[in-house]
Amino acid sequence: QVQLAESGGGLVQPGGSLKLSCATSQSVIRFYPMGWYRQAPGKQRVLVAGTSTGGNVNYVDSVRGRFTVSRDNAKGTVDLQMNNLKPEDTAVYYCNAKIGLVDYWGKGTLVTVSS
Repeated sequence: QVQLAESGGGLVQPGGSLKLSCATSQSVIRFYPMGWYRQAPGKQRVLVAGTSTGGNVNYVDSVRGRFTVSRDNAKGTVDLQMNNLKPEDTAVYYCNAKIGLVDYWGKGTLVTVSS
């Protein structure tokens, strides 16, 4: 059973920072691509940042230069450091693992950017 546990969401003012963390098992993090998605109210879930087992990373244009994704195989974590947050970053953020043709999801963590 694939388990993905997110933490680190919360309320932050515009311009602030938050760090999200996703914990999973060694059998997942060592062998499969992982990433972070977000879903804003009334919108579809979209990719924010992805990371491959080989260390490649990719970002959606709207967060490039502000967000940094990193994976630590030893700890079994994929982190998303979010800086200079904007109100439009408000969403539920989900950790994702792609195993073959199947997407696995965490329960999500809410990030609210508001003054």
